[in-house]
Amino acid sequence: MSDDETRFVSPDDVESLVFDWGVLKWLNTPEVTGSERFSAGVVRLEPGKGHERHDHPESDEILYVLDGEGEQTVGEETRDIDAGEVVFVPRGVPHSTVNTGWETLRLLAVYAPPGPEETLREMPECTVVPPGELPTRDAGGDGE
Repeated sequence: MSDDETRFVSPDDVESLVFDWGVLKWLNTPEVTGSERFSAGVVRLEPGKGHERHDHPESDEILYVLDGEGEQTVGEETRDIDAGEVVFVPRGVPHSTVNTGWETLRLLAVYAPPGPEETLREMPECTVVPPGELPTRDAGGDGE
């Protein structure tokens, strides 16, 4: 992409990271836009699904709930989350998210500085779907 194109990114422009619990699309990373201070992407968690408790030793994380409802744990605190809410996860603090609703839970995830998105991409349970192709549940290995 040229410098002008990197300022506007469509979901079709980037790959999808597919897991058995959902899909991630990183719309702002050093590789996509040249941004060096933060990365940002959309996370889709399927009903009843979530990701294991983990931390990001070098990056803070902000989660903005776009749609749906879920349960968020940050450190030792667990709370219900709904559309319009923000969750701040300081670097090094264990956290997890579970979709407790019947619709897809969509989150905007921001890491500062960038980095954890590359760790996710390289996990063995991650299937990378090229830009412009639709991710399917089968790509995540859950057999649905």
